[in-house]
Amino acid sequence: MSLNIFANARQPLGNPALLLGAAAAGFAVGLVANLGRKAAVQSLTALKGQWDEGLKAEHRLTMTLFDALEATDESDVKKRKALLVQLQHALAKHAFEEENVVYPAMRDHGQIEDADKLVHDHGYVKQYLFDLSEMDAADPAWIAKVREFRSEIEAHVEEEEQRLFPRLKAALGADGNKHVTAVMNKAGFAAA
Repeated sequence: MSLNIFANARQPLGNPALLLGAAAAGFAVGLVANLGRKAAVQSLTALKGQWDEGLKAEHRLTMTLFDALEATDESDVKKRKALLVQLQHALAKHAFEEENVVYPAMRDHGQIEDADKLVHDHGYVKQYLFDLSEMDAADPAWIAKVREFRSEIEAHVEEEEQRLFPRLKAALGADGNKHVTAVMNKAGFAAA
Protein backbone atom coordinates (compact mmCIF):
# COMPACT_ATOMS: atom_id res chain seq x y z
CA MET A 1 0.00 0.00 0.00
CA SER A 2 1.47 3.31 -0.99
CA LEU A 3 0.71 6.52 0.81
CA ASN A 4 -0.22 9.39 -1.41
CA ILE A 5 -0.15 12.59 0.62
CA PHE A 6 -1.66 14.46 -2.28
CA ALA A 7 -4.64 12.12 -2.66
CA ASN A 8 -7.03 14.61 -1.12
CA ALA A 9 -5.46 17.66 -2.75
CA ARG A 10 -8.46 18.11 -5.03
CA GLN A 11 -10.94 17.87 -2.18
CA PRO A 12 -12.56 21.16 -1.29
CA LEU A 13 -11.35 22.68 1.96
CA GLY A 14 -14.86 23.26 3.17
CA ASN A 15 -17.05 26.28 3.24
CA PRO A 16 -14.87 29.29 2.33
CA ALA A 17 -17.11 31.62 4.33
CA LEU A 18 -16.75 29.39 7.38
CA LEU A 19 -12.97 29.31 7.00
CA LEU A 20 -12.83 33.07 6.56
CA GLY A 21 -15.01 33.54 9.64
CA ALA A 22 -12.81 31.24 11.71
CA ALA A 23 -9.71 33.13 10.58
CA ALA A 24 -11.31 36.47 11.45
CA ALA A 25 -12.37 35.17 14.86
CA GLY A 26 -8.84 33.89 15.52
CA PHE A 27 -7.41 37.26 14.55
CA ALA A 28 -9.87 39.07 16.84
CA VAL A 29 -9.07 36.79 19.79
CA GLY A 30 -5.33 37.32 19.22
CA LEU A 31 -5.79 41.08 19.01
CA VAL A 32 -7.80 41.20 22.25
CA ALA A 33 -5.28 38.94 24.00
CA ASN A 34 -2.41 41.20 22.88
CA LEU A 35 -4.21 44.32 24.10
CA GLY A 36 -4.84 42.60 27.43
CA ARG A 37 -1.17 41.68 27.71
CA LYS A 38 -0.13 45.26 26.94
CA ALA A 39 -2.56 46.60 29.54
CA ALA A 40 -1.21 44.19 32.15
CA VAL A 41 2.40 45.13 31.41
CA GLN A 42 1.72 48.87 31.51
CA SER A 43 -0.50 48.66 34.60
CA LEU A 44 2.56 48.48 36.91
CA THR A 45 3.55 51.93 35.68
CA ALA A 46 0.12 53.49 35.21
CA LEU A 47 -1.20 52.49 38.64
CA LYS A 48 1.58 54.45 40.33
CA GLY A 49 -0.04 57.70 39.21
CA GLN A 50 2.59 60.28 38.31
CA TRP A 51 5.16 59.57 35.58
CA ASP A 52 8.12 59.63 37.98
CA GLU A 53 6.50 57.13 40.36
CA GLY A 54 5.76 54.84 37.42
CA LEU A 55 9.39 54.98 36.32
CA LYS A 56 10.53 54.27 39.89
CA ALA A 57 8.32 51.16 39.91
CA GLU A 58 9.97 50.05 36.68
CA HIS A 59 13.38 50.68 38.24
CA ARG A 60 12.42 48.40 41.16
CA LEU A 61 11.27 45.70 38.73
CA THR A 62 14.63 45.94 36.97
CA MET A 63 16.46 45.47 40.27
CA THR A 64 14.26 42.46 41.05
CA LEU A 65 15.30 40.93 37.73
CA PHE A 66 18.95 41.59 38.57
CA ASP A 67 18.41 39.93 41.97
CA ALA A 68 16.99 36.86 40.23
CA LEU A 69 19.90 36.77 37.76
CA GLU A 70 22.46 37.06 40.54
CA ALA A 71 20.78 34.24 42.45
CA THR A 72 21.56 31.81 39.62
CA ASP A 73 24.70 29.76 39.12
CA GLU A 74 26.50 28.32 36.12
CA SER A 75 24.14 25.32 36.02
CA ASP A 76 21.07 27.58 35.53
CA VAL A 77 21.81 28.48 31.89
CA LYS A 78 18.18 28.24 30.72
CA LYS A 79 16.96 30.30 33.68
CA ARG A 80 19.67 32.90 33.07
CA LYS A 81 18.70 33.20 29.41
CA ALA A 82 14.98 33.49 30.25
CA LEU A 83 15.66 36.17 32.87
CA LEU A 84 17.90 38.05 30.44
CA VAL A 85 15.06 38.11 27.89
CA GLN A 86 12.72 39.48 30.58
CA LEU A 87 15.31 42.13 31.45
CA GLN A 88 15.72 43.04 27.77
CA HIS A 89 11.96 43.52 27.36
CA ALA A 90 11.56 45.50 30.58
CA LEU A 91 14.46 47.82 29.74
CA ALA A 92 13.35 48.29 26.13
CA LYS A 93 9.89 49.45 27.24
CA HIS A 94 11.39 51.64 29.95
CA ALA A 95 13.89 53.23 27.56
CA PHE A 96 11.12 53.89 25.02
CA GLU A 97 9.13 55.82 27.64
CA GLU A 98 12.12 57.82 28.82
CA GLU A 99 13.69 58.52 25.42
CA ASN A 100 10.42 59.45 23.71
CA VAL A 101 8.68 61.39 26.47
CA VAL A 102 10.70 62.19 29.60
CA TYR A 103 14.05 63.14 28.08
CA PRO A 104 12.44 65.43 25.47
CA ALA A 105 10.50 67.08 28.32
CA MET A 106 13.82 67.55 30.12
CA ARG A 107 15.28 69.23 27.03
CA ASP A 108 12.23 71.47 26.75
CA HIS A 109 12.81 72.60 30.34
CA GLY A 110 16.51 73.38 30.08
CA GLN A 111 17.99 70.02 31.09
CA ILE A 112 19.57 69.45 27.68
CA GLU A 113 22.98 68.16 28.78
CA ASP A 114 21.43 65.91 31.42
CA ALA A 115 18.95 64.43 28.92
CA ASP A 116 21.73 63.81 26.41
CA LYS A 117 23.84 62.07 29.07
CA LEU A 118 20.93 59.81 29.99
CA VAL A 119 20.42 58.86 26.33
CA HIS A 120 24.16 58.12 26.16
CA ASP A 121 23.79 55.86 29.22
CA HIS A 122 21.01 53.99 27.42
CA GLY A 123 23.44 53.19 24.62
CA TYR A 124 25.61 51.37 27.15
CA VAL A 125 22.57 49.55 28.50
CA LYS A 126 22.00 48.19 24.99
CA GLN A 127 25.67 47.25 24.76
CA TYR A 128 25.52 45.30 28.03
CA LEU A 129 22.39 43.49 26.89
CA PHE A 130 24.02 42.59 23.59
CA ASP A 131 27.24 41.44 25.25
CA LEU A 132 25.36 39.26 27.73
CA SER A 133 23.23 37.72 25.00
CA GLU A 134 26.40 36.84 23.05
CA MET A 135 28.26 35.37 26.04
CA ASP A 136 28.00 31.80 27.31
CA ALA A 137 25.68 32.04 30.32
CA ALA A 138 27.63 29.23 32.02
CA ASP A 139 30.87 31.23 31.87
CA PRO A 140 31.82 32.76 35.25
CA ALA A 141 32.55 35.99 33.37
CA TRP A 142 28.83 36.18 32.51
CA ILE A 143 27.69 36.80 36.09
CA ALA A 144 30.58 39.24 36.58
CA LYS A 145 29.25 41.18 33.56
CA VAL A 146 25.74 41.11 35.08
CA ARG A 147 27.09 42.62 38.30
CA GLU A 148 29.00 45.31 36.40
CA PHE A 149 25.84 46.07 34.42
CA ARG A 150 23.76 46.30 37.60
CA SER A 151 26.23 48.76 39.10
CA GLU A 152 25.91 51.01 36.04
CA ILE A 153 22.10 50.78 36.16
CA GLU A 154 22.06 51.64 39.87
CA ALA A 155 24.11 54.79 39.27
CA HIS A 156 21.83 55.79 36.36
CA VAL A 157 18.71 55.19 38.46
CA GLU A 158 20.06 57.14 41.43
CA GLU A 159 20.89 60.12 39.22
CA GLU A 160 17.39 60.08 37.70
CA GLU A 161 15.45 59.55 40.91
CA GLN A 162 17.47 61.77 43.26
CA ARG A 163 18.47 64.69 41.07
CA LEU A 164 17.05 64.89 37.57
CA PHE A 165 13.44 63.75 37.79
CA PRO A 166 12.63 65.90 40.85
CA ARG A 167 13.98 68.94 39.01
CA LEU A 168 11.86 68.15 35.93
CA LYS A 169 8.77 67.46 38.03
CA ALA A 170 9.12 70.87 39.69
CA ALA A 171 9.64 72.60 36.34
CA LEU A 172 6.61 70.94 34.73
CA GLY A 173 3.99 72.08 37.24
CA ALA A 174 0.70 70.27 37.78
CA ASP A 175 -0.57 70.45 34.20
CA GLY A 176 2.79 69.52 32.71
CA ASN A 177 3.16 66.53 35.02
CA LYS A 178 -0.34 65.37 34.13
CA HIS A 179 0.48 65.66 30.42
CA VAL A 180 3.84 63.85 30.69
CA THR A 181 2.16 61.08 32.71
CA ALA A 182 -0.53 60.58 30.07
CA VAL A 183 1.88 60.64 27.14
CA MET A 184 4.37 58.35 28.89
CA ASN A 185 1.67 55.80 29.71
CA LYS A 186 0.54 55.87 26.09
CA ALA A 187 4.14 55.29 24.95
CA GLY A 188 4.57 52.49 27.49
CA PHE A 189 1.39 50.80 26.28
CA ALA A 190 2.65 51.01 22.70
CA ALA A 191 6.03 49.53 23.65
CA ALA A 192 4.65 46.82 25.94
